[in-house]
Amino acid sequence: MDNGWIGEARSRAGVRLGDALRAGGLLAGVAFLLVGGMTAGCSDAASQQQAVASQNAADDAAKEQNDPPPASAAAPDTAARTAVRKPSADSIVVPDRIDAPEGMVYVPAGTTRIGITEKTWQRVQRMSNPGARRTWGRAARPSFLADVEPFFLEKHPATVAQFRQFVEATGYETQAESLGNAGVMQRGRWRLVEGADWQHPRGPSAPKAEDDHPVTQISYNDAKAYCEWKGRRLPTEVEWEHAARGATNERALCPGGMCPRPDAEVSAGTARANVWQGRFPMSNTVADGFRYTAPVETFGETKLGLTGMSGNVWEWTSSWFRPYNRRGTPFQPTKKSEKVQRGGSFQCDECGGYRVFARSHATRETSLFHVGVRCAKAE
Repeated sequence: MDNGWIGEARSRAGVRLGDALRAGGLLAGVAFLLVGGMTAGCSDAASQQQAVASQNAADDAAKEQNDPPPASAAAPDTAARTAVRKPSADSIVVPDRIDAPEGMVYVPAGTTRIGITEKTWQRVQRMSNPGARRTWGRAARPSFLADVEPFFLEKHPATVAQFRQFVEATGYETQAESLGNAGVMQRGRWRLVEGADWQHPRGPSAPKAEDDHPVTQISYNDAKAYCEWKGRRLPTEVEWEHAARGATNERALCPGGMCPRPDAEVSAGTARANVWQGRFPMSNTVADGFRYTAPVETFGETKLGLTGMSGNVWEWTSSWFRPYNRRGTPFQPTKKSEKVQRGGSFQCDECGGYRVFARSHATRETSLFHVGVRCAKAE
């Protein structure tokens, strides 16, 4: 499912989403142009959503930029052909002592090529299904160079237990709770499920969320509020990819080289990431031991010490979704403008959403059962 293939979402609970799915197959459970936060036709919910979106639009426009390229970066077309010395792990300059905030790791400064080069693109085309080729060919090209300042990133996505602390301390109500429903995939189709929220990601009739699993069913606005409560912020997508590439401009297709193994080679305890095994979306063999989310520290610790950067849940970033070839051009966000998500999820099959350059996106009030958050903090 390409980013935006679901077309215009409907707001009535139980009505199928995705009439406009393309024939390339569902891609990673990513991407959802759930226009207006899936609120069309639900007047009370829509007014609540629009009020929240309107309040945030001004702040977002003023405070959050679309990750403009650094002054030293070449233009995208030129950058894709520019030879860059790849820093090694040994060449990273790290101070003798880094007092990282609790639960965070230090991400050194560096220059990273963001997106997918033409050479890598040719490689990916031989590995992915047609839908994946359309998605990443459009969304992750052309690549460009980005200079990234040092920062801290949480070791793993926020857990249900951590989010509960935020809610109990502030009385916060998520947008899924105020609206009364949220997006869940059921039998291969996206539906708005009444009562689905961060405590009941698949709805009140399904098991409750487990404390050590990543919190989901939180919108961009919820994620932003949570990070700010902690004295932190959302990472930009450039920061996210820089960290996923080990702050050394690693060229591996997946964070830390942790690409999922072929289904035939996966068994519980040997999987590298929590992704879909089997024929998506009709059958999941659960060879990795998890049908939905997994505990946040189960898979894939990178050299920097980050876990879960590939699969499990998509993670919100602060960046607006725009084609890379429009970087640096004027942009005025609207209520329907979308924010980038990174990392892939348990919903992914051959889509490649777990690859280091992959991008998903959704409107700021959208809540889904496979999207969470990982906070960042300036050095």
